[in-house]
Amino acid sequence: MRGLEGKRVVVTGGTSGIGEATSRRFLAEGARVLALAVGDDEVASASERIPGVEAFRCDVAHAGEVERAFAHADDVLGGVDVLVANAGISIRRPFLEIDAADWQRVLDVNLTGVFLCAQQAARRMVAGAGGVILMTASTNGLTGHPFYAGYNASKAGVILLARTMARELAPSVRVNAVCPGYVLTPMQKAEYSEDMLAEVNAGIPLGRHGSPEEIAALYAFLASEEGAYFTGAVISIDGGETA
Repeated sequence: MRGLEGKRVVVTGGTSGIGEATSRRFLAEGARVLALAVGDDEVASASERIPGVEAFRCDVAHAGEVERAFAHADDVLGGVDVLVANAGISIRRPFLEIDAADWQRVLDVNLTGVFLCAQQAARRMVAGAGGVILMTASTNGLTGHPFYAGYNASKAGVILLARTMARELAPSVRVNAVCPGYVLTPMQKAEYSEDMLAEVNAGIPLGRHGSPEEIAALYAFLASEEGAYFTGAVISIDGGETA
């Protein structure tokens, strides 16, 4: 992709799943990458698993931790050109059984965490030479899915946050939301049995889950000069599921 060499990239949730694949892709494009993650073990092992990455512990749901993480980005990268706000969690539970604590935690990570990181990145970009903010939303934010009310609501919020920011921050900062469908990540494997995965695949026109690397390729495109006319976009990458 044109224009990614030397870019300063922050990827939240950047040491596992879609985030790890995204960190790897930007590194392969010649970018410098700071991966934020909440797990101590993931952070400690990141440099061995993802050669070239800088990892830093951060719970994106906490404003103070996010401020420290972006101060660290200033120290190690000298600023931020690209943010991929990807960190997220889900809790699979029937609507009538969701407790308030689980509801709040999902929204804190998936929506407030995106807001906090995007605001820190955008302040730096607006004060500097501009930049690109990309958010991991979901097809769950576009259509209703049973057992994921909190997750669905948080991802719908991310979509409108991205569209609003795109209008406010143009033309210096581009903001887009990516809506993956079913992607075979550790989070997905933990929640679905083999039979459940097969049932899902049967309902996808392409007949399979996506790979984290396919989502990472879209992020690289959107951040590059090739995607320079994309802002305020909400892009589904779902094998045709929502078609």
